[in-house]
Amino acid sequence: MREGVLAVIGDTPLLRLKRAIPNARFTLFAKLESLNPGGSIKDRPAIGILSYALRCGELDAATVVIESSSGNMGIGLAQACTVLGLRFICVVDPKITKQNLLLLAVYGAEIVMVSEPDANGEFLPARLQRVQSLLAEIPGSFWPNQYANAMNTLTHYQTTMHEIAEALQGKIDFLFCATSTCGTVMGCAEYVRDHRMHTKVIAVDAVGSVIFGHEKGPRLLPGMGAGVRPALCRPELVTRSVVVSDLDCVIGCRRLVRREGLLAGGSSGGVLMAIEHMQPEIPPGSVCVGIFPDRGERYLDTVFSDAWVCENLGDISALKELPNAFELPTVPRPPQGPVATPGSG
Repeated sequence: MREGVLAVIGDTPLLRLKRAIPNARFTLFAKLESLNPGGSIKDRPAIGILSYALRCGELDAATVVIESSSGNMGIGLAQACTVLGLRFICVVDPKITKQNLLLLAVYGAEIVMVSEPDANGEFLPARLQRVQSLLAEIPGSFWPNQYANAMNTLTHYQTTMHEIAEALQGKIDFLFCATSTCGTVMGCAEYVRDHRMHTKVIAVDAVGSVIFGHEKGPRLLPGMGAGVRPALCRPELVTRSVVVSDLDCVIGCRRLVRREGLLAGGSSGGVLMAIEHMQPEIPPGSVCVGIFPDRGERYLDTVFSDAWVCENLGDISALKELPNAFELPTVPRPPQGPVATPGSG
């Protein structure tokens, strides 16, 4: 059920990183999910869930798709719904980045903003409650439910992890994967289990996220971690979890762009720093893969802004080796006078 731009979702590059972690004793690859047409890994489950629902008759041309999202899944669904001719309502909260909000609007999504968190200070339950209200109000509506839909996991089993395994002929010692709905990490972990691979699956979680039993706390960056454990999460399938802070994500993102020329999103920076934190435990000669979920352009006014980092994270001394990405070089003015045209000389 793919056509047009949806046909090029997946088959993203696997890039070897040589400078991101200096003196690494292992080989490091990055799966660049930013190169999906909608800009993130969420393109995969978005079209996977909708395609399955269309085949099963849960969707038709009159169906209204309603989902809660912090940005990327909403954008993936908005893109797919535009191509499929479906109306889409995206329920968001104030943590969504300005860029993601604008992208949703450009793709034609109807945006519902939940301005207040629930009684525990969490926005996700409040967003889901609003989704349920909309489902009750709108006849013939459909909830993809990325947090519990098995197609979220299956899509990554069939595509993301399959692509990585094929590219490296199954020789993967460590796989690092950011967690939120847990669709990606669980799909990859199930593939590893079913294909009897020796790969250690490392779930990268945010400080303040409760997914793997860590203490609940505030999280500033969207896209990684959760205030409640998603229904898709099966902790026994992963080797271990590693938590990274918002500042870790900032440092990792800036390092990627300065050392590798790779402008990646917040959770990608978190994945890189999780690999660095685990470096002493990674045997020499190992092959490591980090899944980098999205693009850095969506974080220009947060991760890549010194003003935002200073205001929200305080001490930015750890960023001294990584200059402000917004410092523009002085470009000399071209000489004045007539401009030569090709062939005039």
